[in-house]
This record gives sequence, structure tokens and C-alpha cells, in this order.
Amino acid sequence: MTREEALDLVKKHISNRNLVNHCLACEAIMRRLARHFGEDEEVWGLAGLLHDLDYEYTKDNPEMHGIKSVEMLGNSVSDDIKNAILAHCEKKTPETRMEKALYAVDPTSGFIVAAALIKSEKKLDAVDVEFLKKRFKEKGFARGANREQMQSCESIGLSLEEFYALALEAMKQIANEIGL
Repeated sequence: MTREEALDLVKKHISNRNLVNHCLACEAIMRRLARHFGEDEEVWGLAGLLHDLDYEYTKDNPEMHGIKSVEMLGNSVSDDIKNAILAHCEKKTPETRMEKALYAVDPTSGFIVAAALIKSEKKLDAVDVEFLKKRFKEKGFARGANREQMQSCESIGLSLEEFYALALEAMKQIANEIGL
């Protein structure tokens, strides 16, 4: 599956623009991480882009989240991508670097968006790693962003600070596309 085909699929199955933006942000971060680790950017990017493909179908049936995405994708993507999708929502234990990365990336993209939105500019350019680290310690900030899941970036050899730096860099590169 090409990136264009994947994006078409996302736009076909996800009507909520914020969720599409979330998928685009996860794709950007996954691509940046792949580049950092010398991995395949296309494969990692597709995993990030497609990870919530089934969300609108499974939001009221979370035990099917991920499983339905894998069914929808069939043989159009590799098992590596399907396993990363399953791992991000705890339908399998994250084992590979890509699976572990997507597991950490998922809440991080939303956390970074929340950080941008509390700035007066409401732009990613106003956010830096120090600001993210400070907000990380505030349990009341972005409550839905699982801190433990974000901190699992250590399982791929990145400190939270390094992880935030790469994620923020990636998201800033697509800021216009995601409205931030």
C-alpha cells in the first residue's frame, strides 16, 4: 500500500478531522523515529498513519479496536504494520522496535497538541521540550495521555527528553497540515 492509498483509506473511514490530524501526527513522528534508528520510513509511517483506522467503528466497542483495523487492511500491508497496530492498543505485547515506538507515539502526539493549545499562540512553534517535560509532571494536564505509555520510549533506547525532541520536530514539520 502506498502512502497516498493509506491516506485515502484514513479519509474514507475517519470523518473526525482531529482524529485524521492525530493519524498524520503519528505518521510524522513514526517517520522521524524510523530515520533516527535507520529503519524503513515508509513502513513505520504507514503504521502511524493507519493505527486508528477503525476508531470510529470501535469507539463504543474498544475491545475490537485494532482488531477491526487489521481485518480492514487484510493483505494490503505487512504483518509488521498490523502487529504495530495491535500493539498500540494493547491487543498484543509490543515486541519489535516499531511496535514499541507506536505504543509510545500514540499518546504523545495528543499530549503535544494539548501543550500547543494551552499556549496563547496555539501553535507548535510555541512549544519546546522543557515545556513538555514540565507539563508531563502535571497529572491534571492532558489526563488522557498515558504517562507510562509515553515513558515506554525508554524501551527503544530514548529518554523522554530525546523522544519529545524527535516527536516535536516531526510535528512542527507538518504544523500547517494539522492546523497548529
